[in-house]
Amino acid sequence: MTTALPSLHIDVISDVVCPWCYIGKRHLEAALREWRGKSDVNAQTAVSIRWHPFQLNPDLPSEGVDRKSYLEEKFGGPTRAKEIYARVGAAGAAAGLELNFDAIERQPNTLAAHALIALAQEGADAANDPAQIAARADQIVESLFKAYFVEGRFIGDLEILLDIAETNGLNRDDSRKALSDAFSLDRVASADASARGQGVSGVPFFVFNRKYALSGAQPASVIVSTIEQSLLG
Repeated sequence: MTTALPSLHIDVISDVVCPWCYIGKRHLEAALREWRGKSDVNAQTAVSIRWHPFQLNPDLPSEGVDRKSYLEEKFGGPTRAKEIYARVGAAGAAAGLELNFDAIERQPNTLAAHALIALAQEGADAANDPAQIAARADQIVESLFKAYFVEGRFIGDLEILLDIAETNGLNRDDSRKALSDAFSLDRVASADASARGQGVSGVPFFVFNRKYALSGAQPASVIVSTIEQSLLG
């Protein structure tokens, strides 16, 4: 008799303008590699990751705001902002990321960016293969992080989002409709509100097999331990 392999489902609540979320993504990737390398069973275990929206600044206008002024207001002046982002940059470098904060000119509203991630996860193409859909969603998330934190692109701009969609295999016209659709955007806002209603107050926030949660960009070793706990009985 063949024993069915366990499965691992990971829910990730994050925002694409949160540097710790980008760092947390790298830590999660490292943790999965470490965990899979521990045994043949782990290597063969199906892993699914679902991305959920959280807007750090849901009230920002669609055109965004000046990034420098935003940070100075948020952290109480330029000196404090510089100190904080120096630490974030160091953490990013340790995770293998070259974060280019100086290239960012505007702080965007991320509602449409989250709608793009949701579209990528819907499987609206002909293949509808879960693994391909998950891979595409991961590519979209990665592209959004990279566009903002490495390339300094304004990901509140519809055309930039459509470029990212098209580059990652989504139809540009269909994406335009989805990202301009009030219902699609309302769904994102509702999902954001739902996460807050469940007690999520900061991101990244990870939930493993709907049993165990981790808040923050935890080290890979902590994530591995939580994965193992979530797969027990």
